[in-house]
Amino acid sequence: MILVAQVSDTHLDLGTRNAERVTRVMEFLGGLTPRPLAVLHTGDVTDSGKTEQYAQAHAALATDLPLYLTPGNHDDRAHFRTTFLDESPSDAPINQVHKVGDLTVAMLDSTIPGEPGGVLTDATFEWLRETLAEAPADSPVLLAMHHPPARLFSPIVDEIALADPDHLADLVAGDERIIGVLTGHAHAAAVTTFAGKPLLVGPSTASVLGGEWELRLPDRVMDYAPDPAVALHVIDNGRLTTHFRTVPMGGRIDVQPD
Repeated sequence: MILVAQVSDTHLDLGTRNAERVTRVMEFLGGLTPRPLAVLHTGDVTDSGKTEQYAQAHAALATDLPLYLTPGNHDDRAHFRTTFLDESPSDAPINQVHKVGDLTVAMLDSTIPGEPGGVLTDATFEWLRETLAEAPADSPVLLAMHHPPARLFSPIVDEIALADPDHLADLVAGDERIIGVLTGHAHAAAVTTFAGKPLLVGPSTASVLGGEWELRLPDRVMDYAPDPAVALHVIDNGRLTTHFRTVPMGGRIDVQPD
């Protein structure tokens, strides 16, 4: 069994609220037994991509668990690289592959600098094809990125989702090793299918964005009242099972029975 945690849309903004919520979530994940083999962050690490916000994010996300991050539309690639990848500043897509036990995790940069919507560039697709070619033939694969490639019935997110998802769908459908796609961006836990595989949208630690039946536009968009939430993905015998958990902000966190 492989346990992988997913956090998303932390939106660190130099204020204390979002930072405290992220710290609480990381404490919760670190106290699980068994512990996750990795924590995946599916983007919008910061609220506006400022250097100071990345310093705050680095502190709030501190953990002894392996932490892998991909940028979201609120992030800045250059500052992201220098803070989390110890690389020189660059505006090129940040695509990464990580081994988590027998699992291959391909993290795709779906961002368009300066734009809220997403796209996967030709260079990213070439990188992904090469990554899949090098992955073990009998190893499960998860794809992770920020922008959902399917309609979620959110009048806000659906307008700024992944453009031209058919190219990715062909690739996902054609590789039986790919057991699912993880995204963020929607600020709400959601489950659907994409190219015949599970599409799992991780909740935000910062706020909740309702579906089209909940929003009262333009005034009521984000709900900041709920506690932060995370996704826990279990990979076992090539099958993906996901649990969503709310992490309480008040009182202590019990991760095991007394």
